[in-house]
Amino acid sequence: MPHHPGGRRPPTGRRIELVDCAAYDGCMAADPAASTPTPPTAEPVYRSALLGLPGAVPAEAPDNGVAWHYGDPIAEQRAADRATGLVDLSHRDVLAVPGTDRLTWLHALTSQAVQDLADGSTVDALILSPHGHVEHHLTITDLGGVSYLDTEPGRGADLLSYLESMRFWSDVQPAPTDLGLLALAGPSAVDTARAAGLPVPEPGSAVTIADGFVRTTPAGIEIAVPRTDIGDVAGRLIAAGARPAGSWAITALRIAGRRPRLGVDTDERTIPHEVGWLETAVHLDKGCYRGQETVARVHNLGRPPRRLVLLNLDGSVETLPQPGDAVLTAEGRAVGRVGSVAHHHESGPIALALVKRAVSPDVPLLAGGVDAVMDPDDAVPAEGPPTSAVDRRSLPDLRRR
Repeated sequence: MPHHPGGRRPPTGRRIELVDCAAYDGCMAADPAASTPTPPTAEPVYRSALLGLPGAVPAEAPDNGVAWHYGDPIAEQRAADRATGLVDLSHRDVLAVPGTDRLTWLHALTSQAVQDLADGSTVDALILSPHGHVEHHLTITDLGGVSYLDTEPGRGADLLSYLESMRFWSDVQPAPTDLGLLALAGPSAVDTARAAGLPVPEPGSAVTIADGFVRTTPAGIEIAVPRTDIGDVAGRLIAAGARPAGSWAITALRIAGRRPRLGVDTDERTIPHEVGWLETAVHLDKGCYRGQETVARVHNLGRPPRRLVLLNLDGSVETLPQPGDAVLTAEGRAVGRVGSVAHHHESGPIALALVKRAVSPDVPLLAGGVDAVMDPDDAVPAEGPPTSAVDRRSLPDLRRR
């Protein structure tokens, strides 16, 4: 996410120029002010080959290494919304877990039921803290005796460290890979993939291609190939009709769809129920995983303390709130935090926010000092009876018997 995510002007204070670079067979973005030599032991900084496309402007954290936009972020949004947008996800971290115990092992560690996952299946999953807070959000794709796990950029090392600590006597060998992801988003994505000669699996499925795989997810068609091949594969997809769309474009569409991103729309206290991941990344009929008690308790007896909402922001000001900024009432009472922020091609400046459950859409808000109003579709959920067969309101009566 750039410092001004979806703002009116690109980041200032540094000049970006394109230079020849042998890495990943493409022309990369470089900052001429960064003159300090890289220590030999430092991790290499990834730069996607798509940063060599005309008009590419590099994104900032957490999307370092890919493009913020390619010169026309509004047109890029329209392409991804109405035709086919090519989204560069090659900076995401991808791990591989081979081994005969991989599925039962991942079943025990994650919120998802994967012990009987069929070959060629793909699902989302979470790794939770002992108190049920979200630590990792990942997609699991199982193909040919290997489970591929992809997660947010820069979080792969922490995920790998946790997995290594939980190996014990299991026959699993988690390790990083050199795979990078590209995605096709939009109503014409299937036609574009086929025109590029790629297979299109059924939703929730994946198929193997040379040195990688293709899968179909709710977000679109995703192609995993070695990072050194990203430029060539992207070229085929562009020739087939896809328009490159930067992180600004895909963030705006993700906000409009109320699809949260770990580390941007979540904090260290987030539980799955607050951001919609209970429906997409949690299997409620399984137990015995870390954090499961909180998941079950909040689902069966309680209500999550916060909820994810869409904020419409004042478009007359030059600045936008930043992820992590406070959401306040007009009286100055803190009721939440800002997450993703961007200018949408139809709705103008919008944001996701985690707010206290009882905040109503008719309450005027300030998001990072900018006037904001909650989208009417995000009304306070109706308070129905607890899911549990035992109503907690009857517990005092039960104790007296």
